Amino acid sequence: MPIKCMKCNKDAIIFQKYSGMHLCRKHFIEDVERKIKLTIRKQYNVEKGDIIAVALSGGKDSIVLLHILHKIFSKRRDVEIVAITIDEGIEGYREVTLEKARKLTSELGIRHIVRSFKDEYDKTLDELVAQERELGACSYCGVLRKSLMNKIANEIGATKLATGHNLDDEAQTIMMNHLGGDVERMIRLSPPRALEGLVLRAKPLRKVPEKEIALYAIVNDLPFDMSECPYAHEALRGEVRDMINDFEVRHPGTKYSIMRGFDKMVGILGKEFPQASLTDCRVCGEPCTAELCQACKLLGRS
Repeated sequence: MPIKCMKCNKDAIIFQKYSGMHLCRKHFIEDVERKIKLTIRKQYNVEKGDIIAVALSGGKDSIVLLHILHKIFSKRRDVEIVAITIDEGIEGYREVTLEKARKLTSELGIRHIVRSFKDEYDKTLDELVAQERELGACSYCGVLRKSLMNKIANEIGATKLATGHNLDDEAQTIMMNHLGGDVERMIRLSPPRALEGLVLRAKPLRKVPEKEIALYAIVNDLPFDMSECPYAHEALRGEVRDMINDFEVRHPGTKYSIMRGFDKMVGILGKEFPQASLTDCRVCGEPCTAELCQACKLLGRS
């Protein structure tokens, strides 16, 4: 006999171990959207005249993020949403996700900007990692993508830059910084503060588990790609993800506990490790904490 939703008498499509709730399609969608709306209200107040840039890869997280932001703000004429996709140049992977991103922006009528590593840095990620290197592909990709995303967001006058980081991403990043003893990097995950040159970051999905993001995309028939980046195996994150998932199975709510604990202590840490002042990179002009930004260092620019 099918298990019923705890809020109505319809068949449940999910059991949330951390909350103890069985939910039907309708109430599951409402639960996901409630969490996201609450996060936006508490941490990322959207104001009149805001231009929200959305980092859109074409994967499930960014697709769901754009869909929900459009659902929430499409009727507000004083708020504009612009999607930004970075084509890193990963053969056999990025082409597929880019197609999904273009499909959704076309359906929603959202302005979509696509820029590539090749155009900006004269090399694709595939070409960069084929060279002799000390760092993993994810280090190059993460630094260069963030730098380019911030540059484009500034060019269009964006007041916020929304990314699709979910609960799993947040818990993994917090734990990775704990394991590495990197307190200063951990503080950068704190609720955002405006810094000149850096567009204010927003992570509306940070309280929604990854599996629920995927299910939300499926039940809403959204166009998304589930394939894994071919360079993902090089990252430490995979080991941390497996460790946290194992704890979550045995102790439901572990991911929420990691994030809640971080949210409580980050303010105290911020007093001991104040945000470094920013300056312009002497090569590319992007904001950084030294004479040369991390992107230019990785590219060997001087």
